[in-house]
Amino acid sequence: MASNAVDTEKNVATASWATRTFTRVHVLLNRLSGGRLFNSFAGDDVCFVTMTGAKSGRTMTIPLMFVPYREGVLLVASMAGGPRNPAWYYNLVANPDIAVSHRGRSEKLCARLASIEEKPELWPICDRYYAPYAEYRERTSRDIPIFVCE
Repeated sequence: MASNAVDTEKNVATASWATRTFTRVHVLLNRLSGGRLFNSFAGDDVCFVTMTGAKSGRTMTIPLMFVPYREGVLLVASMAGGPRNPAWYYNLVANPDIAVSHRGRSEKLCARLASIEEKPELWPICDRYYAPYAEYRERTSRDIPIFVCE
């Protein structure tokens, strides 16, 4: 294996480990505060989504950007405009029943993928709540999935 490939694998592994660690700490601190603290990331609101793993069957909670929509939320599987869907995308496809907590308020919702026809209406809403989504769409050729959670 070439040196650059080894370096790239190490960087990906380090970034993945750092992301998982940051996520776990973020969720823990929010829980310890009773949902009063750690409700934002870089000034934008986050929600905490509890889901079932597609492969593991384990229950997990992750913070995602909060985009309120009707009586539920929109969840954007952007992966910061990366070439692949985030792991949690596959969890919601396999197990759409989720719990979403925002600022201490929790509700049970069912996630479904937005259709191509719905997306032109949904993207402006997503962008209003988290402006980097527009940049992420420009950064990737992937059709970024949006889950409508009701």
